[in-house]
Amino acid sequence: MEQVFELNFSNGHQAKTVRIQRSTDLPAILHWLGLSVARPTLVLVGGASGMGKAALEQVRSLFQEVLVPVAEATSAAVVDGGTNAGVMQLVGEARSQAPATFPLVGVAATGTVILPQAIFPDLPPSAEGAPLEPNHTHFVLVPGAIWGDESPWIARVASAIAGPLPSFTLLVNGGKIAWQDVSNSVRSHRPVLVVAGSGRTADELADAIRGDRSNDRAVRLVNTGLLHLVELHQSIEHLTQQMTCILTTQPTAHTLTSEEQKLVF
Repeated sequence: MEQVFELNFSNGHQAKTVRIQRSTDLPAILHWLGLSVARPTLVLVGGASGMGKAALEQVRSLFQEVLVPVAEATSAAVVDGGTNAGVMQLVGEARSQAPATFPLVGVAATGTVILPQAIFPDLPPSAEGAPLEPNHTHFVLVPGAIWGDESPWIARVASAIAGPLPSFTLLVNGGKIAWQDVSNSVRSHRPVLVVAGSGRTADELADAIRGDRSNDRAVRLVNTGLLHLVELHQSIEHLTQQMTCILTTQPTAHTLTSEEQKLVF
């Protein structure tokens, strides 16, 4: 059995944490963490780099007025990369300010984050490690030393939590790792809501959804039929309705053909 630790943060918050060494039975690990499975799940990916002040405030409002209330109302779990930066920091703060009770699960590669040596003595300190976001309720630490190693694990953890129930990925902004995150969501047959107007990867994919064929990588992902467009400036009511509908509607089977898999992956 994997050991479950309590990480203590300076804000007084504690988060249950487990480290996965190898291929493991994720449902059992989630049970040890006290996370109930077969629940709606929202995967949050992307970043906040290069956002102007107005766009950043719109994203903050999206999390405070839509994402957090929808997750709370549907008893969903939210899964992200768990570090104290960008959209992960924003959603952690929004959950804390609500305050909300839904599980917020960070999935991070051990070599990319700062961890207490007293609990993880075998892990060398990471000079470039990022701090974990202190308002998350759970962390799943996975093998890896570079950014992006956590990406397939985020998809696996989300699928294990959701089970047969609905899930979707929300892409806000994002850089090169966001492409991996979206590809892993598609590989998991998970629909992706792309937030147009949030910048970078999200806007490149939004252009492809609108019909721009100049970015081959974006077009291949759009052609799977799993990417959908939402606008950052849309009303709170519309966004709330759209996300709630996805998380409360039983998903239909969506299997990529072998040719589609070759095109995307």
